Amino acid sequence: MDKVFYISLIAPIFGIIGMLIVAYITWRISKEAPGTQRMQEIAGYIQEGARAFLKRQYITIIYFIVILSILIIFFTKWPELNFLSAFSFIFGAFLSLLAAYIGMNVAVKANVRTANAARKSPSKALTIAFKGGAVMGISVVSLSLIGISILYYLYSFIFHSFEDLEKTLNVLEYIVGFGFGASLAALFAQLGGGIYTKAADIGADLVGKVEAKIPEDDPRNPAVIADQVGDNVGDCAGRGADLFESFSDNIICAMILGILFAKLSKFAFIFPLVTQAIGIIATIAGVFLVRGYKKLSPIMSVNIGFFTTGIICAIGFYFASITLLGKIEIFYAALSGLIASLLVGIVTQYYTGSGMRPVKKIAESSQRGVAINIIFGLAYGLQSAFFPVIIIAAVIAFSYYITGGRLQGLYGIAAATLGILSTTGIIMSSDTFGPISDNADGIAEMSGMKKEVGKSLETLDAVGNTTKALTKSYAMTCAGLSAVVIFVTYLRITGILDIDSNILPIINVANPKILVGLFIGGALPFLFSALAIGATGTTAFQMVDEVRRQFREIKGILEGKAKPDYARCVDIATKNALKKMVLPSFIAIIFPIAIGLTFGKESLGALLLGQTLSVIVLAPFFINVGGAWDNAKKYIEAGNFGGEGTESHAAAVEGDTVGDPLKDVAGPSLHIFTKLINMTALLFAPIIIKFTLFP
Repeated sequence: MDKVFYISLIAPIFGIIGMLIVAYITWRISKEAPGTQRMQEIAGYIQEGARAFLKRQYITIIYFIVILSILIIFFTKWPELNFLSAFSFIFGAFLSLLAAYIGMNVAVKANVRTANAARKSPSKALTIAFKGGAVMGISVVSLSLIGISILYYLYSFIFHSFEDLEKTLNVLEYIVGFGFGASLAALFAQLGGGIYTKAADIGADLVGKVEAKIPEDDPRNPAVIADQVGDNVGDCAGRGADLFESFSDNIICAMILGILFAKLSKFAFIFPLVTQAIGIIATIAGVFLVRGYKKLSPIMSVNIGFFTTGIICAIGFYFASITLLGKIEIFYAALSGLIASLLVGIVTQYYTGSGMRPVKKIAESSQRGVAINIIFGLAYGLQSAFFPVIIIAAVIAFSYYITGGRLQGLYGIAAATLGILSTTGIIMSSDTFGPISDNADGIAEMSGMKKEVGKSLETLDAVGNTTKALTKSYAMTCAGLSAVVIFVTYLRITGILDIDSNILPIINVANPKILVGLFIGGALPFLFSALAIGATGTTAFQMVDEVRRQFREIKGILEGKAKPDYARCVDIATKNALKKMVLPSFIAIIFPIAIGLTFGKESLGALLLGQTLSVIVLAPFFINVGGAWDNAKKYIEAGNFGGEGTESHAAAVEGDTVGDPLKDVAGPSLHIFTKLINMTALLFAPIIIKFTLFP
């Protein structure tokens, strides 16, 4: 064993340390008091609904994993059988779902304990909520590094490849299946969870707030438990699976590029493992610095964790770049990735922040009716999509040229992506903090403890909305840069890119086959989004009908004398979400294989480019316009432009309803959609090369 092997051990060791920290945090949260009997009862409803949904969702996913595993075994390396890629695929899907389950399970324990802590100590409530979110954040990055490391060592022993770079490249190509499994599981989890949560949210808002004029999270609303469950299965489990696959896909592809650029350094392919292991330690340090400080606001406390993690990651990247690669330029490229995520976050904050001009103008426009609200929202949303694309393009150009250009510059782009990835743990922690705070506020409302907790949980909920918006912008930036890394990996695997020549490949866009790939690729995200949004609308339609039925037929609900049928709303959301998530997901698998087999590897490469461009424009538009509509509603609820119960408030609620499936279903699902298409192309590239109908 050479030095490369021993240095690579940092990744699984730090991953195990991360999971030990997860176990410790879980134990500490479990020791906190869960509150009154009524609070525990409501939390029990949420926990039961979330677990029931995940159980049924995971069973559905398992069926598709079995079918796809068989296809991978028989068709990815025809006529050879490919058991290793199939095992990697199953392992990747399993760990993705495991990370999501662990994080969500602790989140539903933390929500009631956060609500109870807020009765006496708002600062302690912040600490519990963020630590609960940290379980998801640390689990995602730790399990990913452990999983990739296990496969790397296992397959390296099988092929005796530790000191042979060509054999190591073959090993990593088998591990591509891990990323494919993680991406498939993530798309199901995010899409299914998103449909569930937004359908419940729309049903609760339209009938409860607008028609019945009752507050949010009012226990008289039949959809309120389904809404709380949705926060966990969508924002917790769905987003956790999302970032798990982003993290995994990028590490695998960056390792493959590291092999290709071994002339840079023999450590180039383990550089991604080392840097992301540093990210785990940085995340742990950041998490334990986020707590309730007497003289600091909650958002400032969260920012301390962010900046601490970022600084440690930057320092780690500097030493890893100098020690392993001997090139300071790689550090500059990685730093540009970190800065890019910050800049895109600032753009998101401007277009979605409650005190910012876009949100205020949308709220003001609500005084003229819902149509004007939607028109202003669309205008600002479309505008907001321009700047993230410019930032991503700037990082691609900078990281490429700062590291020498040509083929070596492509590794610089991979380094920029690794720079963003290193903060995945703290970003995911803050994201899960959002639904925990939201649930805690809902539990306080439903259990009659709202006066005891005062505005403390509303403040945490507002911070949570901010961190959730930042996570979505982070995921979008990561998706944009990672698409370039995965695309370069695809070019190498298919032989389009010749490393030895040190010349970038030329793709003739005048070739009709290339144009076919570009056009279809550009249209795919629109088809996917249409199906995702339509699925949410269909489920919400049934939810609205059910809430209206219960208000009409169950006498005494609105007077608080009868108990709503919460289970019926949960069941409607569950059945429809699981049924409707299948077709959009399979678009990402069927189309790249079909285009590749029909028109060849170059046309498939064009499809990858076309869909990537559409996604990096559509995703920020969906996310930002939905966030702006949501905060415009909250701005009015804070007492501006008439406040709650007015016509302007009703218009803002309806605008928010339009934005819900955009920002929480289609938008975040597009990040996974683009990477699943890319990983499908990577995995099935060998069979596409052999069997093309019109080469």
